[in-house]
Amino acid sequence: MASDSRIRILVVDDEPAIVDAVSTALRYEGFVVDEATTGNGALSLGREQRHDLIVLDVMLPDIDGFELTERLRREGIGTPIIFLTARDDLNDKLRGLALGGDDYLTKPFKLVELVARVIAVLRRVGDPGELTEVITFADLVMNEDLHQLSRAGNSIDLTATEFRLMAYFMRNPRRVLSKSQILEHVWGYDFGSDSNLVETYVSVLRRKLEHCGPPVIFTKRLVGYSLREPGEGF
Repeated sequence: MASDSRIRILVVDDEPAIVDAVSTALRYEGFVVDEATTGNGALSLGREQRHDLIVLDVMLPDIDGFELTERLRREGIGTPIIFLTARDDLNDKLRGLALGGDDYLTKPFKLVELVARVIAVLRRVGDPGELTEVITFADLVMNEDLHQLSRAGNSIDLTATEFRLMAYFMRNPRRVLSKSQILEHVWGYDFGSDSNLVETYVSVLRRKLEHCGPPVIFTKRLVGYSLREPGEGF
């Protein structure tokens, strides 16, 4: 956490009105807020000051949010990131999450929802909850204490949100989990309109898992998702 014991958040957007509105809302909640309107400015602040979370616009005038995230991750800065984006294309969302984003919110957005997402991300990356040492299913092995997942002996690198999603699946094997259940247990909220968020994260998780073996997360149409043995399906 930040040096004054309060949570410090970096807000990055090229629209000053959005920066001001978001920063004001977050300060009202008691957070310390730094602001930037360019990618280079955000990169400098990210290097100079430790932040607990970054609220990051994707479409910046110099370095876009995706490239900025790549640079931060290459430098070992693993600060959780919530993307703000006018892009609603699935490939853009997948790219952002694959780079290490923890959540995204499509513009236009409501400040109350953004604040709720900020609090939810901070809660899940800062509070491991009730951990069990090791969970196994099929050829998957998860060590929650060490934040490690492997498949058939191959280590799989997951973001904090992806890990929490995978842990929820592994604690509930063969159960069909609805999008609402996943939002509530993994993100800590259910706004009723975020089914695309679940779909996107499940898609990213599937890609990582299937790099090491056959499919294990299956879709039951109009119902939800289920972790099952390879080939088990529905």
